[in-house]
Amino acid sequence: MFENAKKQILVAHHDAHYVSGLSKLLQERDFDVLTSSSGQGVIQKAKTLDIDLVLIGEGVEYPDGFDVCRQLKGQTRTEHIPLILLTKNSQADARIKGYHHGADDCLAQDVDKEELFVRMEAVWRRGNGEFKSLRESRQREMIQEISRIISRKLIESHFQPIYYVKPFRLFGIEVLSRPPADSFLKNADELFKSAVKYDMSHALELLCWQKAVDIIVEQSRNEHLFFNCSPHIIESSKFHHFTDIFNKSQLPLNRVVLEITERSAINKYDVFCDHLQRYRNEGFRFAVDDVGGGYASLESVVATKPEIVKIDIHIVRGVHLDPIKQSIIKFVVAFCRENDIISVAEGVEVKEEMDMISELGVNAVQGYYLFRPTPRLNIREMKDRCVAFA
Repeated sequence: MFENAKKQILVAHHDAHYVSGLSKLLQERDFDVLTSSSGQGVIQKAKTLDIDLVLIGEGVEYPDGFDVCRQLKGQTRTEHIPLILLTKNSQADARIKGYHHGADDCLAQDVDKEELFVRMEAVWRRGNGEFKSLRESRQREMIQEISRIISRKLIESHFQPIYYVKPFRLFGIEVLSRPPADSFLKNADELFKSAVKYDMSHALELLCWQKAVDIIVEQSRNEHLFFNCSPHIIESSKFHHFTDIFNKSQLPLNRVVLEITERSAINKYDVFCDHLQRYRNEGFRFAVDDVGGGYASLESVVATKPEIVKIDIHIVRGVHLDPIKQSIIKFVVAFCRENDIISVAEGVEVKEEMDMISELGVNAVQGYYLFRPTPRLNIREMKDRCVAFA
């Protein structure tokens, strides 16, 4: 299992656009990618997760990239993790400083991407055999923890409503799955990516969907139900296990929206598209998540032909203050309108964002400003909220 596991790369850089672009490039090469916006986040993830390589920009703060190198290489639990420092330019002084702080390699952040992959391989070759028992021990810890969560059914379902803007009404409910708070995999993104890495995601996703459906069948009757769905589930020959959950609970498939997430890459587009069309014919509807970031590129939208498009939270955040973000959303809205696709803005947190989203013509919204995710599903309460925003 260890030899076949995907390598997990931790990326940290002060420029979010750089992180997004580099993450996509790595995912296209079949790496699992985790990100952090701070040096402290890198240190914490490296201590608790099974990281195969860290790519960190020198400009990361709290602490900066150089200090992160020093701290990771100075601790027994993290000293074995290969670390490449990405410097702001190609001048030698930053690279020399990086090596002095413990970086295994130093490259300018605008390095040719093919060279980056060659240098990553070189770092792994140099470290081959070193700390092997420690790496395998960490992998066993990860597998045992994921197994514990699955076997004890420790996932908690949360629910967040999605509201149609004009007229303002309840459109659907998104299912969000939360790991146990006492786990070192308490971050949902890290849990699911680790499960993919160790080929345990099928059982984990089944648990998440089943727990949510058991709660939903008690209340929901007409709303669309959004379930996060990794591309590898669509590609899998085991998808009928997921269909059985809805059939046994007598939930109509035409109410179920499978929200394609970026937990893993689409490995085989032909297989993915063929399976997707088959499931659409059975009644499922599809949404593409995080349009504007990660795998949710226009190419993915074209391949998926979704009924619903969800605009990335980073574009929605502060949209009332940023004309560029407004232009992007206008483009997405026009594209959706022309192709009979419902647009949804994620992560609306303040009234000003809500007002601008409405003005730009987005069809539907969700976010903390409207209703926070809750483990207690109450359809009546969600519908009552419509009165305040109508």
